[in-house]
Amino acid sequence: MNPSREPQVLTVVLNYRTPDLTLRAVEAALREMEGLAGAITVVDNDSRDGSYEKLLQGVQMRGWDRVRVLQSGRNGGYGAGNNYGISQGLPDGSAPDYVYILNSDAFPEPGCIRVLLEHLESHPQVGFAGSRIHGEDGGYHQSAFRFPTVFSEFESAAATGPISFLLKRYIVPLQEPMEALQVDWMAGASLMVRHRVLEETQGFDERFFLYFEETDLCLRARRAGWTAVYLPKSQVMHIGSVSTGMRTWKRMPGYWFDSRLWYFTKNHGAFYAALATLAYVAGSLVQLTRQALGKKRTGGPDRFLGDLISHALRSLWQRKLVGGRPS
Repeated sequence: MNPSREPQVLTVVLNYRTPDLTLRAVEAALREMEGLAGAITVVDNDSRDGSYEKLLQGVQMRGWDRVRVLQSGRNGGYGAGNNYGISQGLPDGSAPDYVYILNSDAFPEPGCIRVLLEHLESHPQVGFAGSRIHGEDGGYHQSAFRFPTVFSEFESAAATGPISFLLKRYIVPLQEPMEALQVDWMAGASLMVRHRVLEETQGFDERFFLYFEETDLCLRARRAGWTAVYLPKSQVMHIGSVSTGMRTWKRMPGYWFDSRLWYFTKNHGAFYAALATLAYVAGSLVQLTRQALGKKRTGGPDRFLGDLISHALRSLWQRKLVGGRPS
C-alpha cells in the first residue's frame, strides 16, 4: 500500500430479502464512511422477491453516488455472496486496501468504521478488526470467540460448572472484553479485513453455506501469520438473524450441521471431526445424567443431539459410498 495516499475501504453489505433494513444499514455506513476513501457495494444474494429492484430504486432516489447495487445471480450463501462483492473491487476496478463486511441488519454507530480502519493502519500484523455488537437495548451480543476444539465441544454440551471451570481456556464464547483484545475470531456482522489477507487466503470458503465461514477464514489467516483484534470502541447495533430466521428456529437446519462437520474435517481431519462429535455426545450424557438427578435442563434447539448424531452417521455412510469428503 502506498503510504502517500488515503487507504481505500470497500464496504460490502449482503442482502437476502431484507431490502428496507439493507437501505438503513447502508445509510448508517455512508454516514460513517464520510471522510474516508472508498465505496459501498450492496450485493443482492439472488433474493428473487423484488429486493434487487427495490435496492436499485432506493439508492437512485437517495442520490447515493458512493453506493452501487449488484446481483450475485445465485444464492451460494454468506461466504459466496461476500466473495462476489469483494471480487468486484472498487467502482474504478481497483482493489481496496480494506474490506468492511457489514450485515444488512447491523447499523454502525459514530466512529465505528474509522476505529477499525485506524487500528489496522497502525498495526500491520493485524488482519482483522471487529466491533462490539449489541442489540437494540444496548445489551452485548456475543462478538469475540476462541476456535472450537474437541474440548470446547465437550464443555458446551456438558454445561456443568466444574467441567466449565476446568476447561475454561477452551470455552468458545469469550466473556465480553472491555478493552482491545487479540482473539481467535469474531462475528462477521461488522468486520474489517485487510485485503491482502483475503488475497492470501482466497477469501471465504464457499463450501460453507452459512455459519463457521468467519471461523474458518480467521483460522486460515492465523496459520498464515495474521491476527484478529476485537475493538469495543467500534460499536454496531444489530437486530440479528433477520435473513436467516434463526430466532424462530425450533431445530437447527441441516446446513448448520454441514458447516460444523466441514469446519472440523477441513481444518483438523476426519478423525478429529469424529472425535469432536463424540466429545459432544459425551458431554450431553453428562447433562442428561444431571437432568435425571433433577437438575434444571439447559436451553437449546429441539432434538439437537439426535440431529447431530444422525447427521454424523449419514455423513459417514456417504463417505463410504462415494469414497470422498462428506457431501
